Amino acid sequence: MELYKKNALDISRITTANYSTSFSLGTRMLGSKYRKGIYAIYGFARFADEIVDTFHRYDKEKLIRDFRNQTYDAINSKISTNPILYSFQWAVNRYSIDIEMIDAFMDSMEMDLNNSVYDQNKIQTYIYGSAEVVGLMCLRVFYDGDEQGYKNLKYPARKLGEAFQKVNFLRDMKDDFYNKGRIYFPGVDFRNFNDQVKRKIEKDIEQDFSEAFNGIVQLKPAARFGVYLAYRYYLQLFNKIKRSSAGNITKKRYRVPNWMKMVLLFKSYVRNTTSIF
Repeated sequence: MELYKKNALDISRITTANYSTSFSLGTRMLGSKYRKGIYAIYGFARFADEIVDTFHRYDKEKLIRDFRNQTYDAINSKISTNPILYSFQWAVNRYSIDIEMIDAFMDSMEMDLNNSVYDQNKIQTYIYGSAEVVGLMCLRVFYDGDEQGYKNLKYPARKLGEAFQKVNFLRDMKDDFYNKGRIYFPGVDFRNFNDQVKRKIEKDIEQDFSEAFNGIVQLKPAARFGVYLAYRYYLQLFNKIKRSSAGNITKKRYRVPNWMKMVLLFKSYVRNTTSIF
């Protein structure tokens, strides 16, 4: 079973590297004792997201329902022949991750099957389940056995997930609208998206980043560097989007080039090791 467990966790790590170079690099900057749990959480979230976003030729409702049932079965029985679910159940049981978080996450994945336009209530529910709880799961790994530490940082962890998700919404506006028929920003008309509307959204995201940073500086050192690096990556992407016009946002997808990621890695390392926080 130790070999099977190692293989399953390796698959979660490889999945993270294949799907997100930024998240993978950020995770590698965490203390070694945290990495397996974070890879396991990301691999699980990535697979669920793939079902609703890319499996267009298949019965997505059945696939996500089966994936959800298999997830709960794996957690309860502590075994699965699906390596991604084996890794995730190991993390859930090892770090006492709340089932409510998993319920909320799966509910958000299912929302993408049936919703194309989100009102304020729906989008808050969606962001909590799709992004905030992922941050809370990671926080459980960082503060294993430290309930007070976890409680102290719950709010900024949620705000970091919210900021990341909203940046994703801006980055992916074109693809979400044309290929998936989704509009995540309440009251926003994609075809009449303008700089005034864009700036209003950006002010909201700036507040999320600010509140998230207040938590990052309080993280234990072994967890802080990796989280701070992810924060810097997304902040760089956000600033790039801010400098662009609303018209360009609806026509192209912005990204942070690899050379800039290396620059951010160096700057983040210096700031973390010189205790500027």
